Amino acid sequence: MTTQIIRREDQADGQFNGGAVREKRPVFYQKAQTFPYSNLFYWAHAWSDKGSTIGLHPHQGFEILSFVLKGEIEHYDTKNKTWLKLKAGDVQIIRSGNGISHAEKLLPGSAIFQIWFDPNLDHSMQQPATYDDYMGENFPVEKKNGISTVVFKGKGAPIAMDTEGVNIKKIILETGKHQLTLTPTSIYSIFIMEGALKIGMEHLNEEDFFKLEDSDAIELNCSEPSTLFMIESPAKPSYRTYVESHL
Repeated sequence: MTTQIIRREDQADGQFNGGAVREKRPVFYQKAQTFPYSNLFYWAHAWSDKGSTIGLHPHQGFEILSFVLKGEIEHYDTKNKTWLKLKAGDVQIIRSGNGISHAEKLLPGSAIFQIWFDPNLDHSMQQPATYDDYMGENFPVEKKNGISTVVFKGKGAPIAMDTEGVNIKKIILETGKHQLTLTPTSIYSIFIMEGALKIGMEHLNEEDFFKLEDSDAIELNCSEPSTLFMIESPAKPSYRTYVESHL
């Protein structure tokens, strides 16, 4: 098993509007330790204490998912041409295709993940942009052996993506030891949303991030109830990614 840990303090920093929106970026192309991999291009944990609007800006090619973690956000795009509101637990996806512009407003006390995937830009940039909102109550929940799993993308889940081999889950663990089954040909990218746990001899805390590959299982020892956000993606996508071609 290969493990890489990116602790909160080692993640790339970001901000908008003079710091009204703050970010920690565990996947970001401008820092060697957080450099993109697989078909996962960018991951930001963003929050705003007082609220702020990021104005209209363009996207092309990438699939961009925003997961509302706390509070509420509003968004506007040049396809729908109206402001729409999302609450904690909801998800938006922009399949930016041959081009779309959008604006986003983080309301006071809100937090999100914004995550970009590479669906093969040679193909996606030939397609029209599309957009969907998904409400939190529509995501299936699985409960087994002290583990509760919310499935955002995967079997039985509503999110439709063009990016290959992606599964996305929120995993809620009770205190104690847990074993997760993995696929050796996948990479697992995991953000600790709440709690604290131990992998082998390594202690990890809230907002730390770790990456796993070349393994069929992992044992997690939680010192308190913990919540993980996990993305599975292919170790070797079937196409040449933007990072491989341009960075």
